[in-house]
Amino acid sequence: MKEALLTVSFGTAVEQARQADICAVERAVAQALPHLPAYQAYTSPTIRRILARRGMDIPGFVPALEQLAQDGVERVYVLPTHLLPGYEYDDLLEASGQMRSQFQLRMAPPLLGDTWGVRALAQILCDRFPRQEGQAVVLLGHGTEHPGNLVYPALQGVLDWLGREDILIGTVEGWPQAEDVLEQLSRQNCRRVLLAPLMLVAGTHAVEDMAGPEPKSWKNRLEASGYEVTPIFEGLGRLPQVQEMYVHRLKTLVEENHGL
Repeated sequence: MKEALLTVSFGTAVEQARQADICAVERAVAQALPHLPAYQAYTSPTIRRILARRGMDIPGFVPALEQLAQDGVERVYVLPTHLLPGYEYDDLLEASGQMRSQFQLRMAPPLLGDTWGVRALAQILCDRFPRQEGQAVVLLGHGTEHPGNLVYPALQGVLDWLGREDILIGTVEGWPQAEDVLEQLSRQNCRRVLLAPLMLVAGTHAVEDMAGPEPKSWKNRLEASGYEVTPIFEGLGRLPQVQEMYVHRLKTLVEENHGL
């Protein structure tokens, strides 16, 4: 039976971040299972249009599956790079259900789609940001109205459990919001803040919402509250430890399918 890997990402128009974060994950999983032909797809139509104008033709999820079927693939392992089980992941599940008549399709959960993922990322974050006196770390996620937003307070809970109350989680479009994070910061003896994206890609949200020139950007709001802020423009995808999490997701999917 001919098998293949399909890595699915939201995508980004920030080329440096695309290479450093998304492509790095794609390379890591492809190298981990080199016997699987590797395909890619982006779910954002806007991103695909922007990249197409630059000469990069990256298909959407369903067109990628249709191409796999034309190539004679009989079993597809789908690895979403999405962090949360949110609306985007729901759409992938719905679309994959419509294609199951054409081949066997196996889909991995999002990176933070279970307790293992949340605990593993919490430990990676603790290692990445060692505690420093007088300093806090604020990590900014995308956020969503979807129930999958519960991942953020769950991750905060594990960080607290590990004794890292100095690492705080905030979101652009969900909860916790900036006001919640500022309230928590006021209870800590710190004047310095490292501000980094809790996102696969350090793309537009990192450039604009996190550290942009607008008064409502997180950097400016923190500085207006008296903190010395250092933004870090690095997505999670470039971290080897996070890449290994995706490799683990894929290997688990393949092993479960083969009954190993």
